[in-house]
Amino acid sequence: MDFGADAPAAYYSIPIEEREARCDLTPDLCMIDEAEFFVRGCLEIPVVDGPRPFVWGVWTSLCKPNFKRLGELWETQGRESEPPYFGWLCTSLPLYPETVLLKTHVHTRPVGQRPYVELEPTDHPLAVEQRDGITMDRVREIAEILLHNK
Repeated sequence: MDFGADAPAAYYSIPIEEREARCDLTPDLCMIDEAEFFVRGCLEIPVVDGPRPFVWGVWTSLCKPNFKRLGELWETQGRESEPPYFGWLCTSLPLYPETVLLKTHVHTRPVGQRPYVELEPTDHPLAVEQRDGITMDRVREIAEILLHNK
């Protein structure tokens, strides 16, 4: 019920031998060349006939002031009352037309929980699934393709 990316798409465009010097990557945050800023979040898809949402672990870009603010509040109780941050989806998800650069709103949640990533409502299939939900049959289809590279 959960699949995700270990780093934003831009990270993989940096030559391997340069990543240590140019990138600061943690499980939750990424900074490239002190100029590009990313946070890992949960893009949740409601499962209409299932016990909980299907979750894509995705990365979104943030502007420098929002990234700084997120960092300042990272361990602060009540951070979930912060207004959402605008970002661009920076994870290419299989099974969909290109997902990089879809518009997002990043909602902080209580300390210890990754942010919730809300896609801007469009007709992109991923946005439609987030808005309308999917079935357990669709979850199985996604899992089979991802796990068995069909």
